[in-house]
Amino acid sequence: MVPKIDIDNVTKYFGDKLVLDRVSLQMNPHEVVCLIGASGSGKSTLLRCVNRLVEYDYGTIRLDGVPVDDPSFGKMGLQKRAGIVFQAYNLFPHMNVLDNITLAPRRVHGQSRAEAEEHGRDVLARFAMHGFAGAYPEQLSGGQQQRVAIARALMTRPDVLLLDEITAALDPELVGDVLAIIRGLKDDGMTMMIVTHEMAFARECADRVAFLDGGVILEEGTPDRLFGSPQEPRTQAFLQRIIAAGRLS
Repeated sequence: MVPKIDIDNVTKYFGDKLVLDRVSLQMNPHEVVCLIGASGSGKSTLLRCVNRLVEYDYGTIRLDGVPVDDPSFGKMGLQKRAGIVFQAYNLFPHMNVLDNITLAPRRVHGQSRAEAEEHGRDVLARFAMHGFAGAYPEQLSGGQQQRVAIARALMTRPDVLLLDEITAALDPELVGDVLAIIRGLKDDGMTMMIVTHEMAFARECADRVAFLDGGVILEEGTPDRLFGSPQEPRTQAFLQRIIAAGRLS
């Protein structure tokens, strides 16, 4: 089986700072992999390298066996196939919800307004947001805005969804609603790479968990194995802090 995502010895510097150090990771179709680790460990940078929001210096990343920098993709074509959602919702405040989620399909990918809006209303209905198509971002709660951001990423019918700390900016009572959406996408078979500090969610939802430290994947495995019997001292120390903070219950 050709991996859906194949990250091979990827290295990234920001100036003189080594951020990713020969990172390798493979993901199969329909697999959910959570990236965990302390802030600054390279998780978000690795995620953003997959759809070339960040350009890496060495190594190769392949999507369905094709290098992501292959001219056959084009950057817009790649970003259509690998959708991304950030912790900041990044919605346009002067546009209503429907215009926000249909902008890229219409302007970048050439869909007609009617086609894009029909699909957009279907996606919003899935997330119980069908009554908010005409609302503006400032009229929505944080959880609702994040649902719209996820809906926007799905509008191009991506092969892969990249999720970067999507609950970090939410009030605690709103986190569960957004995570329920991600569980639903997993049930639908969406391939997802998720950067998260929600350890209980990673343990429940991930097929595999990768622990990054200092730009290196120190350890990876199933949630039961990694959370239950971590092998590396740094992984053990990280999880002990998480448990002490009550974030793995």
